Amino acid sequence: MTAPPRPPTLRSRMLWRVLLPLAATWSVGSAVAFYLSWELAGRAFDRAMLDDAYAIAANVVERDGTLILNLSEHEIDNVLFDRDEKEYFAIYGSDRKLIAGTPQLPLSTLGDNRGTAFWDGALDGATLRIARLNTEGTRPFSVIIGQTTRSRATLLSGLLVRSIAPQVALLLLLGVYLGRQISRELEPLRHLHHELDRRHSSDLDPIVLQPQSDDVQRLRDAVNALLSRIDGGVQAQREFAGSVAHELRTPLAGIRALAEYGLARDDAAIWRQQLQSIATSEERASRLVEQLLALALADEARDSIKLEPVRVDELVRRMLLAFVPRADVEGVDLGAAGLDEATTVRAAPVLLEGVLANLIDNALRYGKGGAPSMLTVEVERQAARVDIRVVDSGPGLDAGQRESLRQRWTQGLAGVRLGAGAGLGLAIASRYVSLMGGELLLEAGPGGKGLRAVVRLQAA
Repeated sequence: MTAPPRPPTLRSRMLWRVLLPLAATWSVGSAVAFYLSWELAGRAFDRAMLDDAYAIAANVVERDGTLILNLSEHEIDNVLFDRDEKEYFAIYGSDRKLIAGTPQLPLSTLGDNRGTAFWDGALDGATLRIARLNTEGTRPFSVIIGQTTRSRATLLSGLLVRSIAPQVALLLLLGVYLGRQISRELEPLRHLHHELDRRHSSDLDPIVLQPQSDDVQRLRDAVNALLSRIDGGVQAQREFAGSVAHELRTPLAGIRALAEYGLARDDAAIWRQQLQSIATSEERASRLVEQLLALALADEARDSIKLEPVRVDELVRRMLLAFVPRADVEGVDLGAAGLDEATTVRAAPVLLEGVLANLIDNALRYGKGGAPSMLTVEVERQAARVDIRVVDSGPGLDAGQRESLRQRWTQGLAGVRLGAGAGLGLAIASRYVSLMGGELLLEAGPGGKGLRAVVRLQAA
């Protein structure tokens, strides 16, 4: 199958789009200028013929009641002398009778009453330009002058050569100049093409390019921004793959060891114990995979998040109802505040739900303490922002731990002591809040007891 023809280059397209309108404009202008020049030159020729007609008319006299031409043949030759053209004349009376001259001159407009007239004709196979002069008086007559048109044709060809040739040469020079200038302006694009063409797929560093125009600079910035986004996606994939490989190695190895130990025993009680341990390990590994996927999706979606108005009071109420059974099992008093009034924020519903789920889950896992254990979700609007607080009555965290827990793979003392989690919950919540243009704060709870996680978002 033959390859489709390559489209023309940008240089040639720009050059033709400039030169074609320019050539069309030049053609129209040249045609108008040529017509005006030819018209003025023709009038000059006609005026010279009319002067000869006046000279001959001045020598027509009346003698014995008859009009005659009072010029000898030599004098007529002097009056009609022209080095390049041959001239004819004829004199007619008002009765259209020839008084003197050449009778073969065309008389198509002789009866016209205008003083002067001009027309084209032919005589002996030669093209003539003819002028007529009508005189007034008691004995009116007409003088007709016919002149060949070789000088006019020579002048026409001279005008064409002298006007078109320089214009064509100028247009060619302009085309060469524009071609070089366009090539110079497009040089950064060729450099950009060369840089992208020679790069390896793993080279996502920004392109260094010195643009000469704002358009090329914006194109360079757009390409570099795309490379940066691709690099971020690649890094997220690498980190995700490395994290999965690193974090799943331990629970999978534990599951295998538990299975091998159980298979080596014939006691049903040991089998049951090992199966329960395998189920617990599998649950932890599944939660880890879900958290890793959530982080990967957050990194991938950072450029496509669309914020919309979300009713926080309704979302919090729905989330609390979902966690009520678990809170009852774990003996945690689950409460809420600030849900009586409708409160709306600009957020992504799925992300905001993920943030609340992670914060409430963390509070139920590690924030139990006091008598009884309490977990409260508060919603408060302050001017242009809305604060969503998840407050527990647990042991709390010092300032250093509160800052470090927002980093991936960082666990608090409670998580390490319980042997649960992977240090991703708060990292996911922090990333989600950041994608929505908000802020996640970790503070000490009321009276310095427990932990208060504050999600601060823009009010709708």
